[in-house]
Amino acid sequence: MSTAKKPRRSAYWYGGRGKSAWMHRSWMKNQGMPEDSFDGRPVIGICNTWSELTPCNAHFRDLAERIKRGVLEAGGLPLEFPVLSVSESQFRPTAMLFRNLAAMDVEETIRAAPLDGVVLMAGCDKTTPSLMMGAASCDLPTIVVSGGPMLNGRLRGKQIGSGTAVWQLFEDRKAGRVDDDLLDEAEQAQSRSPGFCMTMGTASTMASMVEALGAALPENAAIPAVDSRRNRIAQLSGRRIVEMVEQDLRLSQILTRDAFENAIRANGAIGGSTNAVIHLIALARRIGVDLTLEDWDRLGRGIPALVDLMPSGRFLMEDFYYAGGLPVVLRALGEAGHLHKDALTVNGKTLWDNVREAENYNPEVIRPWDAPLAAQGGIAVLRGNLAPRGAVIKPSAASPELFAHRGRAVVFDTIEDYHARIDDPALEIDASSAMVLRNCGPRGYPGMAEVGNMALPRKLVEQGVRDMVRISDARMSGTAYGTVILHAAPEAAEGGPLALVRDGDMIELDVEARSLTLEVDAAELDRRRAELTPVLPKASSAWRRLYIDHVTQADEGCDLDLHPGPQPLENPRPSH
Repeated sequence: MSTAKKPRRSAYWYGGRGKSAWMHRSWMKNQGMPEDSFDGRPVIGICNTWSELTPCNAHFRDLAERIKRGVLEAGGLPLEFPVLSVSESQFRPTAMLFRNLAAMDVEETIRAAPLDGVVLMAGCDKTTPSLMMGAASCDLPTIVVSGGPMLNGRLRGKQIGSGTAVWQLFEDRKAGRVDDDLLDEAEQAQSRSPGFCMTMGTASTMASMVEALGAALPENAAIPAVDSRRNRIAQLSGRRIVEMVEQDLRLSQILTRDAFENAIRANGAIGGSTNAVIHLIALARRIGVDLTLEDWDRLGRGIPALVDLMPSGRFLMEDFYYAGGLPVVLRALGEAGHLHKDALTVNGKTLWDNVREAENYNPEVIRPWDAPLAAQGGIAVLRGNLAPRGAVIKPSAASPELFAHRGRAVVFDTIEDYHARIDDPALEIDASSAMVLRNCGPRGYPGMAEVGNMALPRKLVEQGVRDMVRISDARMSGTAYGTVILHAAPEAAEGGPLALVRDGDMIELDVEARSLTLEVDAAELDRRRAELTPVLPKASSAWRRLYIDHVTQADEGCDLDLHPGPQPLENPRPSH
């Protein structure tokens, strides 16, 4: 039996004395590369989402140089390439509209290029799942380097958290508690350095998910963007990806069923974003793991929220890192029997080997298992005739007194309708009402915008109301909070039951029972459904047309139904 090693993928471009290899090498040498650059060493792609339009990732030029240094030290050839950088803070109508487009960009670049392994440079919310989805579809040696959170926000001697402060400050302004001078100060005080949101928003959550999945080196999630240790981990990741290529350690060996279960439990323990539900389901399907909403509910039950971070708690990511970061949380999960300890990680060790000695340096920030921030940290999945395919709520960010609630529906047909009427003094709404927003789902918006955490009516805020039940087919920012029910599936634009709700209908919520019920009999709902004509938004570009026609529902990860799932990289066909 032959023991000859299979040639590296890059050898199909650069190996040998033929015309094609000569041409590929020659064109690359216009950058001044020496002869031995193509002597068989691993070619490592550095997938960079740097963009000045993506403030979270605007420091990636320097970080990429650190990764390159590590690749070179380990004997590899680093080749940096750009992909679509999806900006949460700058893109309209919503960054989620472009997650799948960015994933396509990553996948097709990897498939087309002479790469043996890849380093994914992620930070801003959608850059992490889009890069991982694209790479998972190709299944080659892969490691993730996150950009890290911003320094803690500071305003007049107090900490403020990015995103979370926005909702708080503008609610206070609506109630007359803050003035424009304070808002002007907060605008800069919230954003003191490069990096992503320092609350436990979607960016911090997804960086934590990457680490919990084993796809990044330990401590990757929480090191501040401007801390020298962020450069250190980038350089070490550059070294490690070369070793992974030598070992043929592929993403499918890391992203196993056990790894996803570890990540779901970790999400509960950190009080992570509801957006992780959609992103992990999409990622799992790309790598061939069947992950469902039922898994999120089952695995999240009984997992306490240990991390006292905004929006659920008091502290911020800088504090989390100094307290010991995600390894401390993973150790606590392991000691409580909620971790698959043998799950393999990118450094070649098991997850438990990486975290078993982690030490908690601040039990206020990372709470003990028996004194958590909230008894229920996992995502709760609700079902009923209002969301037959599921809806989600984040209990740790909600008001417990609203977990069992019955209220009269106040319906907004679109986000524009909501903005036009929410502060109208004549709006028939009180604190017991259930606000319903529809036509903001994957197809209906399009892109499923983060508008589900609807600001409360001015007249109620002025009365001191701080939370209400809110229901939609939209998403919400991971930095937001409140008793907000999201991702109702199927969405209104698909003809889902949310489209049938009318002002005055009674809605019953029971988080403990996992139910969400529209108290309208089936015959009446059938009559309303017969009269319904869902309207899809106009597609103003080819991508938007493709997206609207082919995006799946929230319970399926909002990927494109066109994607065939994991397909191995093939040897390239001759080009000359």
